[in-house]
Amino acid sequence: MIMVHDTFICKPGNASKVAKMFKEAMANDPNMVNIMTDMTGAYNRVIMVSKYDNLTAFEQSFQKYMQDNEETKKMKEKMQGYQDKYLTGSREIYQVW
Repeated sequence: MIMVHDTFICKPGNASKVAKMFKEAMANDPNMVNIMTDMTGAYNRVIMVSKYDNLTAFEQSFQKYMQDNEETKKMKEKMQGYQDKYLTGSREIYQVW
């Protein structure tokens, strides 16, 4: 199994807004584990944690979001404007033992 951490460094005052957007938009994603905000360390971070059986399943999830169907349209509507609320981001992929 692999765990993926997508980290977003938000503009001040926007971390909770971005976290809420992700939580609502990803509510039906079976791979989503947690949406977290920082309590220590760097400020204004939102981290999405997801899990997959393997890297192939992770890659296939991207194909799912590239499709133009009703589910992805609803997700994109919920995420509209999130790009304006963060400064930078990164992704870390971990092998779970």
